[in-house]
Amino acid sequence: MTKSADGLFDPKLVLSWLLSHLGAPAALIGLLVPIREAGALLPQLITAPYIHRMSQRKWAWAAACLGQAFAAGLLVWIGLTLSGAAAGYAACGAVAILALSRSVASVSYKDILGKTIAKTRRGAVTGAAASISAIVVILFALLLMFAPVERFALVIGALVLSAGFWLAAFAVFSTLREEAGRGGGEARILAQLGLLKQQPMLRRFILARGLLTGTALAPPYLIVLGAQAGNGTFEALGASVLASAVASFVSSYVWGRLSDRSSKTVLMLSGLFGAGALILGVVLDLLGMSATLWAIPLSLFFLMICYHGVRQGRSTYLVDLAPEDQRTAYAAVANTVIGVILLFSGGIGAVASFFGPHGALLTFAALALAGAAVAARLKEVEDGFALFSMTDD
Repeated sequence: MTKSADGLFDPKLVLSWLLSHLGAPAALIGLLVPIREAGALLPQLITAPYIHRMSQRKWAWAAACLGQAFAAGLLVWIGLTLSGAAAGYAACGAVAILALSRSVASVSYKDILGKTIAKTRRGAVTGAAASISAIVVILFALLLMFAPVERFALVIGALVLSAGFWLAAFAVFSTLREEAGRGGGEARILAQLGLLKQQPMLRRFILARGLLTGTALAPPYLIVLGAQAGNGTFEALGASVLASAVASFVSSYVWGRLSDRSSKTVLMLSGLFGAGALILGVVLDLLGMSATLWAIPLSLFFLMICYHGVRQGRSTYLVDLAPEDQRTAYAAVANTVIGVILLFSGGIGAVASFFGPHGALLTFAALALAGAAVAARLKEVEDGFALFSMTDD
């Protein structure tokens, strides 16, 4: 339910379209994704110690669902009552509330997953959830593309539905049978940061994940290629949502099962094929095919498959790498550093975009290839296989 809500709420696509429709300034629209991505990661170093003190951390995750439902409801109100700069500022505030709630959910979920699901099933659980929820987002994309209904009404309806999903997730997760654990520990931020010095494999994992953030930051530049070739804003919205949802549906469970065998292999393959998808987009544009109905969605489809591979691989690897009593700290440190890297990577993309979308896409492709190389040097944390074993540990 939460993954379905994420797809319906998507700041990269749905909220950006909504604010454009409301006449918000482009500068405020451009803040949505950085607020969502970095805001969900940077606070974790602060929130993690408090969550770790809880004997049952499911309540932190459940409370985060309520926060996200409130943010979605706030966006509905904004869409129905505000316009212009006021809508833009209010939407940024709503996304900030969502991001803070996501930071609590992220740091608590990995610990709960590790406590309640066996090591060889964690990837399958998250992968199956992503594939099933993709059906909801596919239906939404098809409605956007073909339904004889005003698109603004569909977007508002999607936000209402996302709020409902988060509320339902709160109710369901509250019933989870989580064994009470020992609270306390990990109370100092500097003590958590000390993990970076003490754990070289955690540093290497963070570097690999940071380089692979290009798979998350590149999609808007593919949309720009399509728009420059003559595709309209709405067509780009429907096609992008559909490509992302179908990619999740066909790949997430497979990536999850493969992550249970070797999550480092999933990270490596995602980087390699992600770079290929970005290069494909550039090549298709240079051949003059971006204006066709299939070219950019095809490249985006392959890229989003790799993006979901990165998400599955990184989550499973971190949970399996961390000692049982330090999962919260590992997640907090990794996500906080990644939040900083996301801002830096976004800056790199912005600078590269001065040379046009091609420059940004090729830059992200190079980062993805570097991420694949670093991932190949991670140690195995599962009992499965790896295509390559290049660690020097």
